Amino acid sequence: MAIIVTGASGLLGPALIAALRERGDDVVRLVRRPPRADDEAQWDPAGGVLDPGVLDGASAVVHLAGAPIAGKRWSQPYKKELVASRVDSAATLVRAIEQAERKPEVLVSASGVDFYGDTGDRVIDEDAPAGTGFLPQLCVAWEGAARQAPVRTVQVRTGLVLSGKGGALQPMFPIFRMGLGAPLGSGRQYWSWIAVDDWVGSVLHILENREIAGPVNLVSPSPVTNAEFTKQFGRALKRPTMPIGVPGFALELGLGEFARAALLPSHRISPKKLTDSGYGFAYTHLDQALAAVI
Repeated sequence: MAIIVTGASGLLGPALIAALRERGDDVVRLVRRPPRADDEAQWDPAGGVLDPGVLDGASAVVHLAGAPIAGKRWSQPYKKELVASRVDSAATLVRAIEQAERKPEVLVSASGVDFYGDTGDRVIDEDAPAGTGFLPQLCVAWEGAARQAPVRTVQVRTGLVLSGKGGALQPMFPIFRMGLGAPLGSGRQYWSWIAVDDWVGSVLHILENREIAGPVNLVSPSPVTNAEFTKQFGRALKRPTMPIGVPGFALELGLGEFARAALLPSHRISPKKLTDSGYGFAYTHLDQALAAVI
């Protein structure tokens, strides 16, 4: 049976699709342009258009689509795009699922650990409430739209994904290779990370375990402070790092609201649901994960 994937061209989509096909699943990629291959189907998430027949008989839908959080300054129009690209696309999927004659068993929809806001030094699991600010409320709306599907729904709250093929590490590589890597702000904020292989493994685990529902934190069991991340990333690249951090105000001057909302808050997140359900992480320590992706 087919698994439907949105956001198939991003960082996570290709890795997941490769793993699904390796285990023998058929995959249908939803694209916004006319299809160019037999494994593609067209949809218009902004316009709310998706033929329910595309989902008919599928075993699962994995929804990863959304405008990039990083890489652009957050003007008011772009913030609206960040919300619409997630909430409208989830609502389009939900309507198609409702109308499908043979509904998929599960909708796995992306979200982020930004849901919790700044958690300081506290260890947070899936029972914690939403934080305040733009990103937490974006996650609330995103998850709320996906949760309306009349099937099992799972919201995967993903942390910093470590991959050698792009994502958060991509802009960091040249800076650290020049020996200019430095902590951000105080450096005391926690970064909850996950190796891309464990992200894929976690989603496969969720697809196979019908008792898993609701929010699931996709992070390793070993979050580290930004200062420790900086030190270990430099060590993995065999490069020195700067002892003095980049001041928070300088980050905000250069990156705007994104720095204040995404780089400086602390996320000390526990993958409680994953570990309680029996998932075994391939990478539990940052040095192992960085060595693997580098």
